[in-house]
Amino acid sequence: MSTPTAELPHRPAPLRQRARAPLPEELAMVPWLELLDATEHARVVAALQVVEASPGDYVCKIGRQANYWFGVLDGLLKMSNDSSLGFAITFTGVPPGAWFGEGTLLKREVYRYNIEPLRKSTVAGLDIATFEWLLERSIPFNRYVMNQLNERLGQFIAAREIDRLNDPDTRVARSLAALFHPVLYPGVGTLLRITQQELGYLVGLSRQRVNEALRSLQAEGLIAIEYGGLRVLDLPALRRHVHRGV
Repeated sequence: MSTPTAELPHRPAPLRQRARAPLPEELAMVPWLELLDATEHARVVAALQVVEASPGDYVCKIGRQANYWFGVLDGLLKMSNDSSLGFAITFTGVPPGAWFGEGTLLKREVYRYNIEPLRKSTVAGLDIATFEWLLERSIPFNRYVMNQLNERLGQFIAAREIDRLNDPDTRVARSLAALFHPVLYPGVGTLLRITQQELGYLVGLSRQRVNEALRSLQAEGLIAIEYGGLRVLDLPALRRHVHRGV
């Protein structure tokens, strides 16, 4: 009599094997498509791939070769280091409208960070060959990428300054101001779908401490806590709050 073997846990296929063509409503979420001429637009639409990523998936993983430029159509991702090498550090959240990884592609390097979903997210990818073809052909696309690099550099410099502070309220305000960045994350608008637990993961604080900070920011009239998300009421004032203690 044979001994029954234990069933192996189901593992989803790699993201690349789960990719599909984008839907028309998903193409409408790609902010830089309108910058392209008809030939460029047609090639990009044919090349773009979309995948549903869940917690536990890696959109980018430290040490892997960069072959795609990625964009978040829906959901929320986080950029972090390799926690096995020491303390876990979350560099930033990546909300809808964000396109990232262009610097790594331009240098043809491997990833130096992990990108993982905090919840089920829809992610688009453009292969490196099409990305480089656009750079060689389209001046408006070049300007878009240069602006992305410039804005992200400023964001990370500000993050480095504020991360030296120990004030939790300032850390939460900094993270929120970054997530509502209108150039880097145009898909967010004024309402960000995020839980206090997810914000805690990004900031490195407990959900309870994040709640206290959000209540304080709401009392100042900077944000409104809504069901399932946060609405920014005064982004310039929120940014000034971030820099008060720097």
